[in-house]
Amino acid sequence: MADLVLKLADSVKSTAGVRAAYGEPVALDDVTVIPVALAWFGFGAGEGSEDQALGSGGGGGGGSVPIGAYIKDKTGVRFEPNPVALLAVAIPFVWVATRGVALVFKTLRRRRR
Repeated sequence: MADLVLKLADSVKSTAGVRAAYGEPVALDDVTVIPVALAWFGFGAGEGSEDQALGSGGGGGGGSVPIGAYIKDKTGVRFEPNPVALLAVAIPFVWVATRGVALVFKTLRRRRR
């Protein structure tokens, strides 16, 4: 069990952090592009008994969403967002915000009566 935990810790250490969020820089002519992603991950563990041939375990997965890229060119460095990821975040946010505003107006209207 201790070896499994150490292997998992080494695996998480090598994939987590800055490397998960920022990709390797790509140079195209005079432009350098550094991809940026929102990343999350998981891991698992298990235990068992050799003499009873029983065990249990569990785990989880992860993923990443490309949110944009840093672009470095002659004009400087700028962040270019990924429009698909922006829409994926904006649509639920706008829905919740409009529901909240509608609820506030509904409550204010009831208090006036």
